[in-house]
Amino acid sequence: MLKRFLSLAIVFVLGFALVGSVAAQGGGKLEIFSWWAGDEGPALEALIKLYNQKHTGVEVINATVTGGAGVAARAVLKTRMLGGNPPDSFQVHAGQELTGTWVVANRMEPLTELFRSEGWLDKFPKDLIDLITYNGEIWTVPVNIHRSNVMWYVPAKLQEWGVEVPKTWDEFLAVCPKLKDRGVTPLAMGENWTAVHLFENVLLAQLGVEGYRNLFAGKLSWEDGSVKAAWALFDKILNCTNPDAASLSWQQANDLVIEGKAAFYVMGDWAAGYMTTTKGLKPGEGYGYAPSPGTAGVFNMLSDSFGLPKGAPNRENALNWLRLVGSVEGQDTFNPLKGSIPARIDADVKNPNLYNSYLQSAAADFASNALVGSLMHGAAAPEAFLNDFQTVVSVFIATRDVDLAASASQALAEATAVR
Repeated sequence: MLKRFLSLAIVFVLGFALVGSVAAQGGGKLEIFSWWAGDEGPALEALIKLYNQKHTGVEVINATVTGGAGVAARAVLKTRMLGGNPPDSFQVHAGQELTGTWVVANRMEPLTELFRSEGWLDKFPKDLIDLITYNGEIWTVPVNIHRSNVMWYVPAKLQEWGVEVPKTWDEFLAVCPKLKDRGVTPLAMGENWTAVHLFENVLLAQLGVEGYRNLFAGKLSWEDGSVKAAWALFDKILNCTNPDAASLSWQQANDLVIEGKAAFYVMGDWAAGYMTTTKGLKPGEGYGYAPSPGTAGVFNMLSDSFGLPKGAPNRENALNWLRLVGSVEGQDTFNPLKGSIPARIDADVKNPNLYNSYLQSAAADFASNALVGSLMHGAAAPEAFLNDFQTVVSVFIATRDVDLAASASQALAEATAVR
């Protein structure tokens, strides 16, 4: 009897030791929720591969929901979060998209202690730390910085057409008829969110940095004459876009420029990742870039980041994911493929073997330009405002009614407390 008891005890001890060994190596699952599929997938896949190398026992579930700018993904995420079924970590734009939706609803864990323990408080720009801070706590880990206000083109095509890159929207409107006469669409545009993206940069050009900031701080009315002037300018610009815009993804709109069917395209610099990684084009040769007209010296920024939902099924694995996302190694693995620059100030962004000429120029501008937050990409306004504002833009494209757009936007700002 004693011998049998000792044998069972030995089996128990060995089994416990084995479990402890597996736990030390890592185990379980990790579900990462994002909208990085298709052409944006390689960057996320590289980050997941790096995680797998460091945590060999963890099964990573890549839960992507396709659709540009995360419009579809946010709808799915809302269903899951409200249904008590959160992913372990999810992609979210830093700023109001997270704090104005899930932090104020008490659905997220603060990450201030993670930043302290990892020594990150002085490794991210102060303005970015401020953007991800709410009620004294930090809520998300930025993996990158994207620029919204970029105009893309093909240098050889502009030379063929005898056209220069416009520095202002007046210059663009002056060249618009010339391009149309050649059978070229002056400005490519895609589905609704790309129109909102375009409008935010027209708005920035019209209002300037101070006016743009005041608008989203609730210090300037959407019915102000300067804002109405932006809608009127947007009306003129829309006349220079492709009539099939509503049926095109952002990549398909980008392809119009690559194929020489359109001259220019205002899109975030994930377009650089698409043209470099997917299309194999070299910046400065296969594609060119400049600040969106009227926005030189301004960096309209957004940041992709990851947070930690309350009730994450695999919390420790999620924390290890956040540690990787916030590390120099993680950011230097992800960003060259994504077409973005690191959020960390100590990443290897000057390394030409990692970061191409466009990304190095973006990093230089980020360090020296005035910074404002993107509307379409979650930095400037709460998600509740953006969701309905997309409808305002759709109605404006159909009606071209400046007063209606202005009054609807102001009512929406008041209802959603944009400030």
